[in-house]
Amino acid sequence: MRIILLGTGTSCGVPQIGCTCPTCTSADPRDKRLRCSALVQVSGKRILIDCGPDFREQMLHTDFQSLDAVLITHEHYDHVGGLDDLRPYSVFGDVNVYAEPYCADHLEQRIPYCFTPPEKRYPGVPAINLRRIQPHQPIHIGEDVEIIPIRVMHGHLPILGFRIQNFAYITDMKSIPNTEMPYLQGIDTLVLNALRHADHPTHQTIEEAISFSQLLGSPETYLIHMSHHILPHAVEDALLPPGFHLAYDFMEIEC
Repeated sequence: MRIILLGTGTSCGVPQIGCTCPTCTSADPRDKRLRCSALVQVSGKRILIDCGPDFREQMLHTDFQSLDAVLITHEHYDHVGGLDDLRPYSVFGDVNVYAEPYCADHLEQRIPYCFTPPEKRYPGVPAINLRRIQPHQPIHIGEDVEIIPIRVMHGHLPILGFRIQNFAYITDMKSIPNTEMPYLQGIDTLVLNALRHADHPTHQTIEEAISFSQLLGSPETYLIHMSHHILPHAVEDALLPPGFHLAYDFMEIEC
């Protein structure tokens, strides 16, 4: 399995507009963070996790090939603002977008033209099949790829994380129900949100992310969804415990 972290920043991205802090003015390209998204390549399938407002720019840096699935964690703009930009991928056929019902309903209300039936689509709109999913009910992509949606809490908002084989991707989590822990047992590679050091009502801090990963026992953890309220990458990464990595845009992980 190969994972490309297309974006590792929080909702404002890094640098944040108008900010002159050391992280925002850093010359290190690892401190330039687009909104969170990942491309998973497994068993000949290409699976996109979230499709935010930086999707077009992110995909200009990857090979133009079909997307076998688009998984949506939740309906916040920084995770779905690029769905209209799926339109070039329509040359390969309809794109299957997976979201739980609450999220799917919101998407249909906000950008209804993206989800019209094939017989009613006008030229140029993305060809999307919106498929409603539930936590713990496996998603099968072809014969060889099984994806398990997992319930996590973004403050008071229920959202999804995803497990694919021994890899899990969780973003925007503040807490997780105890009932979900069995679905994360045996994870070897974990991509996990860690906003900053100061407490936040709806996102994990770096310290909370470290504690959660250690509780889970994941050997390798890559932190994402960082704001500019952290030290520049080279300094912050060096402070992490063994097995933890401050991720950066277009980082590639083999697992």
